Amino acid sequence: MPDTLSNSEAVSTEQHKIAVCACTRMFNDLKILDHSGHVSVRLPDSNNFLMQGIEASRSQLVPGDLFTVSLDGEVLDGPAGTRPAAEFHIHSEIYKARPEINSVLHAHPKVPILFTIAEGAELKIVVNHGYRWRNSLPVHLDTGHINTSELGAEMVATMGDANAVLLRAHGIVLASEDVKCLLIDGIHFDENALACLEASRLGPPIAMSDEELDVFQGRFSRSNHGRKLWHYYSTRAIENGVLPEEWRDAV
Repeated sequence: MPDTLSNSEAVSTEQHKIAVCACTRMFNDLKILDHSGHVSVRLPDSNNFLMQGIEASRSQLVPGDLFTVSLDGEVLDGPAGTRPAAEFHIHSEIYKARPEINSVLHAHPKVPILFTIAEGAELKIVVNHGYRWRNSLPVHLDTGHINTSELGAEMVATMGDANAVLLRAHGIVLASEDVKCLLIDGIHFDENALACLEASRLGPPIAMSDEELDVFQGRFSRSNHGRKLWHYYSTRAIENGVLPEEWRDAV
């Protein structure tokens, strides 16, 4: 599989499907996803994306559980007797508005949500990998399910050009250039939130300055880091039975 798992013809639809399933299972194992939430990937050279069915288990997701959905919400193919996750509009509306985004996570990790429900709480960027969200970390105030295109568009308007949006009392949405980078973004977003929370027990958390983030970003290779973490977590997941052995060459 190509190193970037990017939106290119070099990656087959079946490889994209395995990547979505692998990323979902790894997020579930890391407690970033639980019984709910979803990962999607935009298919190359199309207005379609892959995402799971509403009843599919996040811990046992397989390619046959995935739907191909158009950006207008038309189900093009997928398993019979079920339907895509109801909040697929989160994904479709981001893909409509952000052509540079090729993979999206919606999840409900406990720590980041705390920063949307505690008065005066602010999720600051306190670790270096948080540079990804340095421009903005908005909070969308609608606490309900985002299950129509209109509601998805409203969330995207709140998100703007940020790479993440917090959903008040609900969850998070992360947007990345490919699924490998989505994995590292999900891990680092949760790490940053936990560090901010734990630091607050000692004193007010000190946000990283623009100068500090500039230094880190100038020396950092996002693509190399994505490959390294994907290899580490996918290999560990295979060894621990989270991913099937037959996916080893595919991931």
